[in-house]
Amino acid sequence: MRGSPLARFLLLVYVLLVAYASLYPLSGWSDAGLSAFAFLAAPWPRYLTTFDVVVNMLAYVPYGFLCVLALYPRLTGFAAVAVAGLSSAALALALEAAQSYLPARIESNLDVAFNFVGALLGALSGARLAPWLLQVGPLRRLRSSAFTPGAAADLGLVLLGLWLFTQLNPAMLLFGVGDLRDLFAAPGGPARAAELFVSIEAMTAGANLVAVAVIVSAIAAPGERERIMLIVLVLAALAVKTAAFAILMRAENVFIWLTPGALQGLGAGVLAAALALWLPRTPRLVLAAVLLMAGTVLVNLAPPNPYLAASLKVWQQGHFLNFNGLTRLVTSVWPFAALAYIIYLSSRREAIKIFE
Repeated sequence: MRGSPLARFLLLVYVLLVAYASLYPLSGWSDAGLSAFAFLAAPWPRYLTTFDVVVNMLAYVPYGFLCVLALYPRLTGFAAVAVAGLSSAALALALEAAQSYLPARIESNLDVAFNFVGALLGALSGARLAPWLLQVGPLRRLRSSAFTPGAAADLGLVLLGLWLFTQLNPAMLLFGVGDLRDLFAAPGGPARAAELFVSIEAMTAGANLVAVAVIVSAIAAPGERERIMLIVLVLAALAVKTAAFAILMRAENVFIWLTPGALQGLGAGVLAAALALWLPRTPRLVLAAVLLMAGTVLVNLAPPNPYLAASLKVWQQGHFLNFNGLTRLVTSVWPFAALAYIIYLSSRREAIKIFE
């Protein structure tokens, strides 16, 4: 039995996301003159909300689960659970200690305890489900039959999963990844006629959709399955987008993202993607790379969204502040990661078999 590269990729990505969310907004670093681990001996917080307890536990459940899957089959059972628990405690301690240098964050010994409990719960679940998931379960059979073998396809699955994650950002245009203005505190484009915004949004959505279609075709097993996978992926992205607005904003704003530009870009993107999948390997890769960069340029030049501006002004981020910062980061860097992945595929000899 071999280990799962997909589980290891997911674990690495999840650790990076947890670290960023724990240290967001990554500004105002200062030394208060105390030990970074002084919070361990501090009394328990006087006020503790159910939300904080649940979030701190749930945040580390996937870590424990993925850690056990990543260790399988080299370590199983109690040994895998122990490694997952100890490593989660070390990660939580390191991040809480780093928070002591951030005035905007409050380090807590209880946070570490709840993180550890959550990781143990995830690890116990992972230890029980690992053989079923990685050997004989339906997910394993789906992975073997629907996608090409190898770590390259697993990396593509992680990339597509992150693309779905970007749809949780309510401030993003439909499929409009690559907006770097938040990271560099750059101002948005000047207000212009609504017709210009509609055109930019449509071209951005369509360009990124075609690039995603190329990635889907790169990891799909030979045959016509890539078209079915693309439809399923697009429907899933639209469902995630709708769910994000339902959770983060008011009920009447659930479909506010469905603008004229989004509709035009969605229709044109699906048609263009279907045509692009007939192209040979080299033109398809070149087209995807060009469209990724074109979409990134367009989204950074886009004027303020006239449909979302009013709603976002009254949006209270509250407990979702760190989560929103995380979605912004993934949204900003995704097209560059996708471009690197496409270049990686084009450099591998196996890529010829994938695309022909």
